[in-house]
Amino acid sequence: MGPLRIAFVAPSLGILGGQAVQADRLLRAWRADADVEAYLVPVNPLPPRPLRFATRVKYLRTVVNELTYLPLLVRELARADVVHVFSASYSSFLLAPLPALLVARLLGRPVVINYRSGQAPDHLRRSAIARSALAAADLNVVPSTFLVDVFREFGIDATIIPNIVDLERFRFRERDVLRPRLVSTRNFDSLYNVETTIRAFRIVKDRWPDATLTLVGGGPDEAALRSLVARLQLRDVTFAGRLRPDEMAAAYADNDIYVQTPDIDNMPTSVLEAFACGLPVVSTRAGGVPAILTDGRHGLLAPLGDHEAVAMQLLRLLEAPRFARTLARAAFASCQKCTWGSVRGQWLDAYRGAIEAKAATSGAVRIGAS
Repeated sequence: MGPLRIAFVAPSLGILGGQAVQADRLLRAWRADADVEAYLVPVNPLPPRPLRFATRVKYLRTVVNELTYLPLLVRELARADVVHVFSASYSSFLLAPLPALLVARLLGRPVVINYRSGQAPDHLRRSAIARSALAAADLNVVPSTFLVDVFREFGIDATIIPNIVDLERFRFRERDVLRPRLVSTRNFDSLYNVETTIRAFRIVKDRWPDATLTLVGGGPDEAALRSLVARLQLRDVTFAGRLRPDEMAAAYADNDIYVQTPDIDNMPTSVLEAFACGLPVVSTRAGGVPAILTDGRHGLLAPLGDHEAVAMQLLRLLEAPRFARTLARAAFASCQKCTWGSVRGQWLDAYRGAIEAKAATSGAVRIGAS
């Protein structure tokens, strides 16, 4: 019996985001493993050369992507023992996870849906298709208790396996002197509400004139955010652009406090990375964030959209560096359950469980090399 062949249906790093980063980390972790042979089936495949111009044309690129993606699914899922599908919400669900689920079903392959969207409450309420698809999966895996609770509201079972963080890449450093150097690594999309971060920084800057804010990311709101910085007459705000995963550790290492102000979230990898690097964290109480960040123990929380409350929490850290160090130590300790050594066995059990569930419903099982 050979290793289990696991097809990861997920974005490649050509789409920088939480799904792509987590998929890449899992794929790297499984390399040279005796039990699993994992490979990527990208939801954003490169189209044939004559059609590559379409990637620059709105709507047309979606059509060309699907025409490239669907045949790829049929070819690549046919050689899998288990199909591990990374899933977001809304239209993304219809364009990537749903076709993967349907093709896997036609091929008789067990499916693990790894749902990761903080927009789950609204998505599942609105979409009967999504609810039916998730219910049809052999196993649903989510990274947080927040999503387990959401799924339960719709009568869907889910198992928790946390996101992973690489403690070798993201190294802990205690801040003996806590400088007013703030960093945020959330993309510039409305759900992440980076505007609130900037407005909070205006208040911090008034109290700490040497404070700096580094904004790592990109997205459709960038022009509006740059305009806001200008209107608030803010200095020392750096738009660092999108960074590759191997560049992110330096962004945390160069700064001393992590801040994010999303309105919708799940189990953000960025918070785990900040924990790993020893940065005290201030966040809004979005979605699943309180499930990994207990207020006053692992970091500080503030109400959604309340820039004044966010600023007060940031000032609280700056005025009490010993307290900030205590939070950072507790946050780092909580990262241990998110290492590869902690989650490897959970994923292996999930894949084997999906095979068993498929066998129970179909009476057929295909394990390892044929």
